Amino acid sequence: MVEIDVQTVSIAIASASITLAAVYYVWQIRHQTRIRQTDLVIRLSDFGTRKDFLEACTNIFEAEFEDYDDFVRKYGAFFSKEPIPMSFFIVGNFMERVGVLLKNKLLDVTLVSQLMTVTDFWEKMKPLIKGIRKEEHNQNYYAYFEYLYNEMKKIEQPQ
Repeated sequence: MVEIDVQTVSIAIASASITLAAVYYVWQIRHQTRIRQTDLVIRLSDFGTRKDFLEACTNIFEAEFEDYDDFVRKYGAFFSKEPIPMSFFIVGNFMERVGVLLKNKLLDVTLVSQLMTVTDFWEKMKPLIKGIRKEEHNQNYYAYFEYLYNEMKKIEQPQ
């Protein structure tokens, strides 16, 4: 017969308690992270329903241009207070910020893809962004917007 003393039982109970507490803590951290990500996505999607943002989106899709030079001729310089360039700037900066959050794993790529239309904006704005990069001698201009676009394209591709 095996003798079990009180000290051995108390050590076993303490060890089990510590293990359960660690598992619970890890579960809580994961749960809180998901809640924070969801809250962030909801806040971003709320921004996307503001009147000024929706007007900017409409301006982008109604703008007709072949390339950067054509855009500047028709609507003015990208960095201006003119309504159409300002619309591109508003949406581009928004997408850039979402891309930064995604790159730093602060957003879930699936949630972003379900709530935002990124690919259409990138494809419409790409000629303009390429022109800005060339004019400003900065190939990183809207790099996180491009990163966001590339991640969305991965999700859109059939598995």
